[in-house]
Order: sequence, then structure tokens, then C-alpha cells
Amino acid sequence: MSSNSRRTFNSVALTRLAQASALALAATLVGCQSTRQLDESESVRAHNYQARMKQKPVFIPVKQAEQEPQDVWERMRQGFALQDNIAVNPRIEQQRLWFASNPSFLETAGDRGSLYIHYIVERLEERDMPLELALLPAIESAYNPMAYSRAHAVGLWQFIPSTGRYFNLRQTRFYDGRRDITASTNAALDYLTRLHDMFNGDWLLALAAYNAGEGTVSRAIERNERLGLPTDYWNLPLPQETRDYVPKLLALSQVVMTPQAYGVNLNPIANEPYFEAVAIKDRLDLSRVAALADMDEDELFQLNPAFKKRMTVDGPQQLLVPTAKAQLLTTSLSNMKPEELLSLQPKKAVFDAALAEATPRTSTTRSSRYRVKRGDNLASIARANKVSVKDLQRWNKLSGHGLKAGQTLVMQSAQPAQGKDQKKSTQYKVRKGDSLYLVAKRFNVEMQHLKRWNPRSGHALKPGQTLTVYLPH
Repeated sequence: MSSNSRRTFNSVALTRLAQASALALAATLVGCQSTRQLDESESVRAHNYQARMKQKPVFIPVKQAEQEPQDVWERMRQGFALQDNIAVNPRIEQQRLWFASNPSFLETAGDRGSLYIHYIVERLEERDMPLELALLPAIESAYNPMAYSRAHAVGLWQFIPSTGRYFNLRQTRFYDGRRDITASTNAALDYLTRLHDMFNGDWLLALAAYNAGEGTVSRAIERNERLGLPTDYWNLPLPQETRDYVPKLLALSQVVMTPQAYGVNLNPIANEPYFEAVAIKDRLDLSRVAALADMDEDELFQLNPAFKKRMTVDGPQQLLVPTAKAQLLTTSLSNMKPEELLSLQPKKAVFDAALAEATPRTSTTRSSRYRVKRGDNLASIARANKVSVKDLQRWNKLSGHGLKAGQTLVMQSAQPAQGKDQKKSTQYKVRKGDSLYLVAKRFNVEMQHLKRWNPRSGHALKPGQTLTVYLPH
């Protein structure tokens, strides 16, 4: 049999099989018990009768989906995942007792964080991360985006400068990405995810490393491994701050789980976005933008604290705006003519003043000359004049170390800027236990200025070391 014949045969066979099936179904529907063979017309009548028959719809009961929480606190509780397999722990109980004794801490942090928590919860859920992590800014900064620590950590998530730069948080005179609500949140979650992977999926170790650094935690694990000791978080020899850090977060999440039991009153936070990003193209003054959108200026700044001078310079081309005002601002900006947009830009005088304020005050230099004597070399001259060899070479355009007796070298020394805020200097001898932070605090000066005045002092001060401090009159 040819292939065409086989296809024809198969088609006919399938057609007859379908007809037979339809006849059998029709016979069953009309209660026909006869097994007589139906001709083609009867087959058609049975088919039409079957098509006209209307069966009653069958409703399969479907379990109604759980209603979305109206309160972000409740949404967070549903996503808590760090409490599993944690028994009664005195370190957690100690921290929980503190929160119960200081209910205003969480209440204040919650009110301050009401602008940001929904956004953070959304990002955590997208990454399938434990929602206890939404409480981490409460531990780090009490949800204050302007928080600044003695270690120069900044923002909700308390990034130090180097870690911030590693996670692409720009830091300039006008903009600090560590304060940027969305940028810092995504950077923090990137960092936590990386630590979680580094420590084989252990969130407690990841949190410890977020506080103390991955090197500190890794060394503690290696030490316990050498001694044959457990290497989980609870058994590691970590700094005291880190030993308290994870229990503090776990205790706080327990208080959030049942706040009434601990005498804490958490104001509800609507489970909806508090802000939206509005695209901008020009340098804008936040106070003028607030007036245009009929919003509170301080609220706008709390949503955009990364713009340190309250003008959109150096940062992303967007502003975070309360959701209720986003459409109004978007429409207003799109309908404004170029000359009208100029009215939203900071005045040149204001910008120049902000630029001067943001620019570190430069020091003037005083030049002197030194005549090389027999037996002198660059190292001995630099040491005697308290300058570096590299500076000597740069000031005198020297490519090597060779000097000749009678040769004249130019010396430069930095002097504090003169003017209305001219400062007098004093010398301070470092004592045991001193740090740059403590010395700066003692003289009521900025630590960054103290380091600039003493560029060779290093971060670790030594007893007996002398520091120069410039004091205002």
C-alpha cells in the first residue's frame, strides 16, 4: 500500500471511529438501548440533538485568596523568617527587655520610617529575603537618613565611605548616595545578599558580617574550626557590638510581632507606596519644587536627603515625591516653558554660596629656601623640615636623589586660610586612649579638619605624638 493510500485509509478510519463515538454518546443521552446500525441521517440528527442539549454549569468551589494586609507592619509579620529554630536565648531576651523598657524608641523609629518602610519591604519581597531585614535601619540609624556615626557611616543603612563607593554610591560635594533612599536600599540588599551567599545561606552570619565586616566573621569561624568548636553565630568570638547586633534585630522583630504584649504602640502604616520617582532634567531648588507641587519642603527633603544642599546637583535625574503629589509635579514640569523652568533653578548667588560651603577651605602656602650643605641628602633634609622626600622632589623638579653642596632647594609649608575666620594654632600631645575622634571632640573641631591639619598623623594615634589644632578666636 502506498503512503498516500495509507494516509487516506487512516483518515477514513479515524472519521468512522469519531462517528461511532458520537453515535454511542447520543444513544446514551436519549436512553436508546438498540444496537441497530444508524444510517448517516440518524447520525446527523443525534449530533444536532447533542449540540442543543444544555448542561447545568458546575461550580467548583475555589478557596478565596487571603486578603492583602492593609498595614505594612502586618505584611512584615507574614514575611518574618529568622525566628525558626531559635529557642529561648538569654542574649535575645536581654535586648527584648530593653525595647520593652524603651517603647518610644520603636515608636519614634516607626513614625520616622513610615516614609520608607513600604519601599524596603517591596524590594525585600522581590528578592525573597526575610522581612525582618526591613527593621535593620531601625537598628542602624533609627530610620534617620541623616544619621552620621563616629566611623563616618551615613544614612539609613549606615554605609562607610569605602563600602558606599564599592556599591556605586556616589559621594560628592552636593550629593551623597549613602543618603539616597532608593540607591542605598538597593546597595544594602546587594551587600546582604552577597554576605548571605558568602556564608552558605546563613542569615545570622551575614548580619554579623554586615556589622563587623566579612573578614572579622571569617577569622572567627576559622579560629573555632581550628579548636574544634561550633562555627554558628551564637558560638563565635565576635566583638561585643556584633554579639549584641543580631540578638537586637531578632528581639526587635519579636516586639513587632506582638507589640501590645510589650507595651509598644505602633501606628499603622498604609500598605501602599508612599512615594514615586519623578524624572527631572535640570538643576532644581527643592524649596521651589515643593512650592510648585504644593507640598511640605521638609517632607520633600526627607525623601531626597542625598541632595546635601537642597538642590539637585550631581545626583540621579529624579526626585522622590509623595504619591499624591507625583502626577501634579509631573504635569507641571512637562507643561512649563524653558524660561519658566529657570524659575525653579537655584539662584546663582545661592549656588555659589553652597559651592563655597561644600568646598574644603584651602590653605595658603609659604615658601622658604634651603642651601644644601656638604653631607646633606634628601632624606635628612626632609626629616629636618618635617616634609616628605616626594614633596621635596616635586617642589624642586628633581628626578633623582642626587644633591650638590651649595644647591638651593625650595621648601613649602601649609598655612591656615586667612580672613574673617582666621584661626590660631595650638599643639596637643596625644595621650593613651586618644583617637582622632576624641581629640576633635575635645577641641570642638571637625575630625576631617583635624586630619587635614595633620596629614601624616595616620588613623592610629600614638601616645606622645603631637597634633596641630587650629582654634577659632
